Amino acid sequence: MIAGNSRPRRTACTTLALVLPLAALAACGGSGGSDASAEGGSGKGTISVWAHQGQKSEDAVLQAAVKSFNSSQSKIKVELKLLPGNDYTKTVTATEASKLPDVLEFDGPTMANFVYNKKLAPIDDYVSVKTMGNATDASKAQGEIGGKHYGLGMYDSGLGIYGNKKLLDAAGVKYPTSVADAWTAAEFTAALKALKAKDSDGKTLDISEQYGLAGEWGTYGFAPIVWSAGGSLLKDGKAEGALDTPAAVSALKTFQSWKTYVDPNTDGNAFAKDRVALSWVGHWNYPTYSKALGDDLVVLPLPDFGNGPKTGQGSWAWGIGADTKNAKAAGTFIDYLLNDTNVTAMTKANGAPPATTTALAASELYKQGGPLQLFADQLAKPCGDSQIDKSCVAVTRPVTAGYPTITAKFGEALNSIYGGADPKDALAKAARAIDQDFSDNAGYKIP
Repeated sequence: MIAGNSRPRRTACTTLALVLPLAALAACGGSGGSDASAEGGSGKGTISVWAHQGQKSEDAVLQAAVKSFNSSQSKIKVELKLLPGNDYTKTVTATEASKLPDVLEFDGPTMANFVYNKKLAPIDDYVSVKTMGNATDASKAQGEIGGKHYGLGMYDSGLGIYGNKKLLDAAGVKYPTSVADAWTAAEFTAALKALKAKDSDGKTLDISEQYGLAGEWGTYGFAPIVWSAGGSLLKDGKAEGALDTPAAVSALKTFQSWKTYVDPNTDGNAFAKDRVALSWVGHWNYPTYSKALGDDLVVLPLPDFGNGPKTGQGSWAWGIGADTKNAKAAGTFIDYLLNDTNVTAMTKANGAPPATTTALAASELYKQGGPLQLFADQLAKPCGDSQIDKSCVAVTRPVTAGYPTITAKFGEALNSIYGGADPKDALAKAARAIDQDFSDNAGYKIP
């Protein structure tokens, strides 16, 4: 969802939650250790829980879940602390592991850095088999390092192109109805040209430029272009030869060529007010767009640059503090958070795709035949962060403690390319900077 002033609401679009300074994580001196000193404990007693403060509706759902959990049994008492959303990641980063809570929330791409700095413990031995089995494959992919899971989410995220059927039809533009028949990059460009011919100012596309391409929106929103071209942000610990491939360079040159069609969208209303026919953004804009367009709203996949259409995914997740002395109780609470009642309540509050199979299948928005089925279909074909081929769609941002550097450098490159810089030079520069940082930090290896 987007707030009334068109600024991103963090929790409804976790992809944009990373507008907060992930770079702060990069400053952390990682110990490179793994699996700190979490102890199972008795499974009873009081446990502390940290979460980020987001929309009032989400906060209310979480507070209600805690109250319900505490009243449902007498063995465990949860004490919830909501921390300011804009400072949440910085707070966890700055807090010693021994002073972190038993259970904590974290944004997906920050997980590996927290594991690297010994702030999270594996959850596999503490959440139930039922909970792990009910998590979607995409959610599990985001939370896994080296065969161990450090987090599971209540909800996920996804990208698509919203279309205005009335404007598309008026321009004679045929559009895809599923991932299987996604536009090619050339077909997408042709659609923009056709729409321009029927548009008074020639601006036919919104890419949420107002979010800032140099920030996390740049990576979440447009790394799919690199993946769809057969490239990657990182492969086998290296950016050179992955991020700067000829195909990735060509794909971002195409992206650069679309600028002439883009409405800067400074007021956040370009699509809702019919100024453009297409909007490249995430699931969170559906409520606003659906209200504005009604039956004229169509939901389309991102274009295919040769390796199949791709989307970003990943969102906030729950994990166990590495120094907890009561991991059994922590796991019991996470089990409760991830039950159908709580996941359904949370995803109704924020509009995100549920990250459990049962809640996803029952969701009015995301179920088969629902208006946002496309996002569920994409998440049903997860790539993880390494096996990015034509058979999968939803790609996890690189699961590495060096992610803050990757997203900072890619965002810089994307923004400069959009501004007219040579794509080959910009991507090569970004790849060199990423690899230098990884070399300086021994590859951010987590044993």
